[in-house]
Amino acid sequence: MLLYIIRHGEPDYATDSLTERGKLQAQAVGKRIAELKVDRIFSSPMGRARQTAEPACQLLGMDCVIEEWTREIEEAVKTPYPDGVLKSVTKIQNTYYRENGAINLDYDHAFECPGFSQSHMREKIQYLEENGKAFLERLGYREENGIYRILNPSEEKVALFCHAAFTKAWLSILLHIPVHTVWASFSYTHTGVTVLEFRNNFNGITAPKCLCFSDTSHLYAQEHGLL
Repeated sequence: MLLYIIRHGEPDYATDSLTERGKLQAQAVGKRIAELKVDRIFSSPMGRARQTAEPACQLLGMDCVIEEWTREIEEAVKTPYPDGVLKSVTKIQNTYYRENGAINLDYDHAFECPGFSQSHMREKIQYLEENGKAFLERLGYREENGIYRILNPSEEKVALFCHAAFTKAWLSILLHIPVHTVWASFSYTHTGVTVLEFRNNFNGITAPKCLCFSDTSHLYAQEHGLL
């Protein structure tokens, strides 16, 4: 199975919708997803993600299944660090997540990192872990202590339209990368496409492998008439 995780287009956050530029981005990534002939399309319930999924659904004649658990998490991961003003952990200078030994915190101790230790990120990660496991099991892959039992070998291509902070948190879980390291080191572009492979190994177990992160080649292709 290939899992395509797509961030929404440029948003108008005040109205939870896409800007005109965002709509053009959605059309471009929609053509890309349609050319890939994905088998299933899922989306966050939030307007900007659903709007981004619409062109792909229209081109493929496919309904979009809403996954409530994939809504954006920014409001749930605010912190007063370092100046006492409540803000998203994304808004903090990334050096705070690396300095004074923070860069060496492992996966299980990542929540001790400045900024994250004053947020509700631990609870949100637990929520995403539980719901992400259930989602992947419905797709045929059951998590068992770090590996995935292949319940139903699948060559499907599955697309999920969602959000930057949500995806970074979920990738932390799926790829077992300390969450503060993800925040310090990865930025997710509008309509960026991340691809995870769940290879159907002969021994019946698998694990997700990241084939690319936040790829926006469809925007270049659209601009130069290649789509």
